[in-house]
Amino acid sequence: MQLSESNHPNQVTHLECSATGQHYPADRIQTISEAGKPLLVRYDLPSIKKILTREQLQNREPTLWRYKELLPLRAPPISLGETFTPLIESKALSQTLNLDQVLIKDEGRLPTGSFKARGLALAVNLAKSFGVGKMAIPTNGNAGSALAAYCSAVGIESLCFCPSDTPEVNLQEMAFYGAKTFKVNGLINDCGKIVKTGAEQGLWFDTATLREPYRIEGKKTMGFELVDQMHWELPDVILYPTGGGTGLIGMWKAFDELEALGLIGKSRPKMVAVQAEHCAPIVQAFEQGLDHAEPWANAQTAAAGIRVPVALGDFLILKAVRDSAGFATAVSDAAILKAQASIAKTEGILLCPEGAATAAALIQERKSGRIKSGSRVLLFNCATGLKYPMPAPIHRFDNHQNLAEL
Repeated sequence: MQLSESNHPNQVTHLECSATGQHYPADRIQTISEAGKPLLVRYDLPSIKKILTREQLQNREPTLWRYKELLPLRAPPISLGETFTPLIESKALSQTLNLDQVLIKDEGRLPTGSFKARGLALAVNLAKSFGVGKMAIPTNGNAGSALAAYCSAVGIESLCFCPSDTPEVNLQEMAFYGAKTFKVNGLINDCGKIVKTGAEQGLWFDTATLREPYRIEGKKTMGFELVDQMHWELPDVILYPTGGGTGLIGMWKAFDELEALGLIGKSRPKMVAVQAEHCAPIVQAFEQGLDHAEPWANAQTAAAGIRVPVALGDFLILKAVRDSAGFATAVSDAAILKAQASIAKTEGILLCPEGAATAAALIQERKSGRIKSGSRVLLFNCATGLKYPMPAPIHRFDNHQNLAEL
């Protein structure tokens, strides 16, 4: 569905290399900077500050497009219904861990069932406006589904390159949306190399994490939306499942933009990057005081969405974590699956494994003391748990069985 509203004031001034600060024009298709680093979209914030108020925002429809002045739109966007996602209070975790409040932002309510819809909605709409005809992506599952859906909606051909152990339900979803879907004998970084090579040969546009400027602009709306929903306040701590880190980087960018507009103050939540213990390059770099992470060998985890051995934006993730006085932490697969099952049974919330990793990290870091009692904490559930295996026992009942025996 194309949104009918015709007034989409584009307040973009330029794109900027996240490492060197070099400027790039925003009126043409761009990928990464000459330094090989992500490009960030910059806006005319002083002009926006004169026209945008809290009251204006709150009178608009509760969708991703509510924040149009802070999005790089060049035309009315094609939308699949990117509604606000709910903040659900976890009373069990709050009480058990002696916290003021634990909120779970359930991103599984978005189109294609994951927060990947935010970034791909922007990336695909911008690609369409620049005349791109074919887009390719390396994906562990949800990003490919989102790319395929939005590409079909706007009339762009899509290709998805997936690790060979990507769940069948994800592969089927991508293909059903119309993507040409490939299983690759390797991990997500191997898929990324294929996509990069094809883009260099002019075969398609590379839509990998942070290799184009606009996925981060969609993901940053999590930060806008969160502040909006919490009545222009922020939690004390945000735990975020971190693979490529677009969402964490994007939220940090969103908070800076909101402060520049006078919509929030200087206070920031502690940003906690959550990884799996057998794929934790950001955690290792954080603990070693490094600005860049070494590629992680033999990456393995049940939370496939955070199985990212190397991230192009590693230095941006680490900077946001450190600037917020936060930290990076790794949890075991056993802890992830235990948290997932526990929250389903005690709260009625079906987390995806990556979302459950944040709950496992919260439990772990309350014990360590790095998250203090009385804190107001936000967890991100990045996708619907319905896309993942649920090893719950199923009982058999015989028609002649006595009900009293149950």
